Amino acid sequence: MTLARRSLAVFLFIVASVNTSLVNAQITEDIRAVESSIVKIYTTQAAPDYFTPWRLLTPSQSSGSGSVIVGNRILTNAHVVADASYVQVQKHNDANRYTARVTFVSHSSDLALVTVDDPTFFSDLEPLDIGEMPGAQEEVYVFGYPMGGRTLSITKGILSRVEQQVYAHSGDFLLAGQIDAAINPGNSGGPVIVDKRIVGVVMQANSGGRAENLGYFVPPDIIQHVLTDAEDGVYDGFPDLGFRTQDLESPAAKNAYGLSETQTGVLVIKVFEDSPAFGILQENDVVTKIAGYAVAGDSTITVNPELQTNYKYAIDLRQIGDSIEIEFSRNGKAMTKQLVAQKRQQSYSLVKQEAFDEIPEYYIYGGVLFVPLNMNLIMRWGPDWNRTAPVALLQARSEWSSPEKRELVVALQVLASDVNLGYHDLRNWVVDTVNGEPIRDFKQFTRKLRDNAESHVVFRNGSGYQVVVDHQQALATEASILNQYRIPTAHSEGLFDE
Repeated sequence: MTLARRSLAVFLFIVASVNTSLVNAQITEDIRAVESSIVKIYTTQAAPDYFTPWRLLTPSQSSGSGSVIVGNRILTNAHVVADASYVQVQKHNDANRYTARVTFVSHSSDLALVTVDDPTFFSDLEPLDIGEMPGAQEEVYVFGYPMGGRTLSITKGILSRVEQQVYAHSGDFLLAGQIDAAINPGNSGGPVIVDKRIVGVVMQANSGGRAENLGYFVPPDIIQHVLTDAEDGVYDGFPDLGFRTQDLESPAAKNAYGLSETQTGVLVIKVFEDSPAFGILQENDVVTKIAGYAVAGDSTITVNPELQTNYKYAIDLRQIGDSIEIEFSRNGKAMTKQLVAQKRQQSYSLVKQEAFDEIPEYYIYGGVLFVPLNMNLIMRWGPDWNRTAPVALLQARSEWSSPEKRELVVALQVLASDVNLGYHDLRNWVVDTVNGEPIRDFKQFTRKLRDNAESHVVFRNGSGYQVVVDHQQALATEASILNQYRIPTAHSEGLFDE
């Protein structure tokens, strides 16, 4: 190599080194600018025990992460503060813990807002802005306080894909981003950062042990939806138009429902009463467009060149009261209608999804503990609940609710006494009728017992098996049964409030 070439090579190396140093310096400066806005959240949680619903489970302590945003608010995960009885927040490089309170929760999207009333807490903190969804393969930084240490952790990764995912906390099917940055317990609620802006909130890592360094975050669209919802302090949630569909990719099925070879859409299999779609859509209609997006046979829409996801995304972006245009085909005839986005019904299934920050409902009659069936109860059978919970309760998850049957009632256990002699072994028994009257929901069921004028109450399940209780004896022994089993009241607080 000639002297001139060697000199040029040295010069290029020096220039490259300087440029790299400048980039690293910029990255370090950006990181330092964000660090002070990341906080650690300490939570004491006391969830109710759905096996004995008048009690709380043993309190537990956990921690998560959060980021300061405008309005003296801290953005974090809902599961970080779910069922919280006491919350504290700690700033970066500050040994003090400040008492905090939860101001808004969206369990559906696993997001929550927390604040600190101490006026000095936010005085030296710079709020972070919400950015845009990063592009595919774009580099991101994850900030948080994961297990294994007490100081702030920063990891780097790339955005690998964006699509609808089942959120582990709520079971809802919403848009999520996937990254390869390391995410561990304690990272929950921490921000995903690009250019000093929040482009996501870490919510869950891959489960099952089949992949490493694989995590998911709540993307900016969902964050902005929740922040808009929080403006009036009243939780509305994500809208639901009240219909369910299945993929329509089979050429034979498309032909049977009047679609041409070039047309695409999804088949309507259920329309719920008292929903925006009721009276407009019918079963066996084919939805071809939602909010201007063409719906493919696999239930996806193309939002932009980088995002193809489930059509539900077009609905999730809307707020309650917004109008959503829907195009569909009925027996080959194209139709267009406007649906008004409404709040989701309490449950479209006979089994209500897992709830948080709520008092369980129960009613003790004749020494029998009656409860409504919900996922909180089913999940009380432990981490392997889908195999250990009673089959009859699990099967109910696949049944739709209706105005005539909104909820199932379970005789969970019997508090043994003379009034229920002969039924002491009764467990996890689904009640179908009371004195021959079908059960609509738990409130109707409990009012039926409270207002009963018959001498006996006959409970019957779907197979015809009966449990008979003497009504006057049930009333006369209520106090003694409660005292014997150290139960404070015969029913949950507010059960009979109108």
